[in-house]
Amino acid sequence: MKEQIKIAIIGLGYVGLPLARLFATKYPVVGFDINEQRVAELKKGTDSTLEVSEELLKAVLLDKNPQPTTDNRQPTTGLYCSSDISDIKDSNYFIVTVPTPVDKKNKPDFTPLIKASETVGKVIKKGDIVIYESTVYPGATEEVCIPIIEKISKLTYNIDFFAGYSPERINPGDKEHTVEKILKVTSGSTPEIGQQVNNLYKSVITAGTHLAPSIKVAEAAKVIENSQRDINIAFVNELAKIFNLLHIDTHAVLEAAGTKWNFLPFKPGLVGGHCIGVDPYYLAQKAQEVGYHPEIILAGRRVNDSMGHYVASEVIKLFVKNDKAIKNAKILVLGITFKENCPDVRNTKVVDVIKNLEDFGTEVTVFDPWANPVEVLREYGLTTTNQEPANTFDAIVLTVAHKEFLAMDLQKYLNKNGIIYDVKGVLKGEVHGKL
Repeated sequence: MKEQIKIAIIGLGYVGLPLARLFATKYPVVGFDINEQRVAELKKGTDSTLEVSEELLKAVLLDKNPQPTTDNRQPTTGLYCSSDISDIKDSNYFIVTVPTPVDKKNKPDFTPLIKASETVGKVIKKGDIVIYESTVYPGATEEVCIPIIEKISKLTYNIDFFAGYSPERINPGDKEHTVEKILKVTSGSTPEIGQQVNNLYKSVITAGTHLAPSIKVAEAAKVIENSQRDINIAFVNELAKIFNLLHIDTHAVLEAAGTKWNFLPFKPGLVGGHCIGVDPYYLAQKAQEVGYHPEIILAGRRVNDSMGHYVASEVIKLFVKNDKAIKNAKILVLGITFKENCPDVRNTKVVDVIKNLEDFGTEVTVFDPWANPVEVLREYGLTTTNQEPANTFDAIVLTVAHKEFLAMDLQKYLNKNGIIYDVKGVLKGEVHGKL
């Protein structure tokens, strides 16, 4: 391994910032992001994603870009955040942690990854290593990203510069399974580089590492982790639809089945977020490119992508059953983030519930104490509030199990003969419908 290590983290979101903070406890790190507002908030010690506490962030923040030393002294450790590309020029490890979304047709969108690779190409030098953490299909790192770096840098892959792949395993909002406590898969473009990459991560990941034999194996391992979860959730979502028709409590069934030692504890719900609702499409596209149509993977996606419409339809059925007027009915939706106790609204499927309810002519109010209303409006064109509503509603739909919602007395927000629908199956007391 090189005597002096300086790391550049490209992308300071939910994945990049926790990783940058962790590496900064042992190495000089520059966190680079094109979002100047994001960089400005981080320089003040504030993380709007709530993944890194103010205390931990301020403990590693630097006012100046740490410079390599000219002698044998250890360079200054810590994190310097910047949106100036010149600040990462003297790094020798570049770790890319940008998102990999899908477009409106559920096709992989490599735009952030391409832009990040262009950035690396402008600054990478002979002997440097670029490591990708973004979720992709097997082969994407070397087929999509590396040629961009070669073209811009005029350097030759595996001769002048090298690559690694270490898929992120960040679980937004999880304060127990933090980045250093999750075993890390690593890989390199040559056996020697694989060892270097593995040693780098091993130096900060207390849970340990697993060195995969190739970049493609590491890429494939990541994409199937979330595809497996997606398929299992699709199975219980389909069970929920069946048991609802049979007038059986799905959660009671799962609780009973869960008494067997090898039963997998998945629950029905809306499947959104940056991983589970996206990654299967990356694997599906690659499979189709080589002539195989992935039936189970895409069937799972169809089931899970349909759940927003299903929830809205079930709520409307309750209106009909209770002889309540649907047009202009006032509905309170509790939560818009993709998971509980977390401000992350990426690819949230609550949006599907809201839009389907509005298609029936209802008036929807969205209350979420965790979500940023400005971000929700920008991403989805929806108005939300962080404040508890003062008025009452014809129906309440709990879509996210935020701790604040579990402590609310929902009855006081209901009009006479009002309806409560519990998507998460967590509410106590009278509930008129649930998955």
